[in-house]
Amino acid sequence: MRAAELDKGPGAARLPRGASAPVRWAGMALAWTNRVIATVAAVAVVAAGIVMTEEALARYFLHHSSDWQDETAIFLLVGATFLSAAYVQSRRGHVAIEAVGGLLPAGVERVRRWVADLISFLFCGFFSWKSWVLCHEAWVEGYATFSSWAPPLWIPYLAMSAGMTLLTLQIALQLLAPQAGDAPMEGRAHGHG
Repeated sequence: MRAAELDKGPGAARLPRGASAPVRWAGMALAWTNRVIATVAAVAVVAAGIVMTEEALARYFLHHSSDWQDETAIFLLVGATFLSAAYVQSRRGHVAIEAVGGLLPAGVERVRRWVADLISFLFCGFFSWKSWVLCHEAWVEGYATFSSWAPPLWIPYLAMSAGMTLLTLQIALQLLAPQAGDAPMEGRAHGHG
């Protein structure tokens, strides 16, 4: 896809001009959301590293036991992982098998990618739905971890649910405007003709 075919508006860098207005608006909103979440996820990963470093130093030098650091780091990493999944998908940065795609004619490769996106959409949609059910159950039943700190489990389940919902929406946009997801992550080689 040529740069001239793309919208110049913020967040619309991956939606072709031929996409319908609702798809373009949804794409712009999701692109903005993805950028914000990617920034927050990066901060969460750094925070998890700081928390784990503090735990190691407190245990080694101060001989203090810890009861909150592991779970805090896990919650931060779960949130960062699931919430940033749509951003990574928008850049086609998830693990993919490129060997076959590089050998196929462009038309067949587009169909293969569309079928893969459809299967991914169905799987992620189901995962998203089940995640929301689990989150609701954890909220209503008051589920917590088994540690002495015992933070509520709805926190990571909410991050998982929201992240899978955003990923499902991202894949839906790629199905509605297939050219929008054709460009792989910058810096990655691809075999499309």
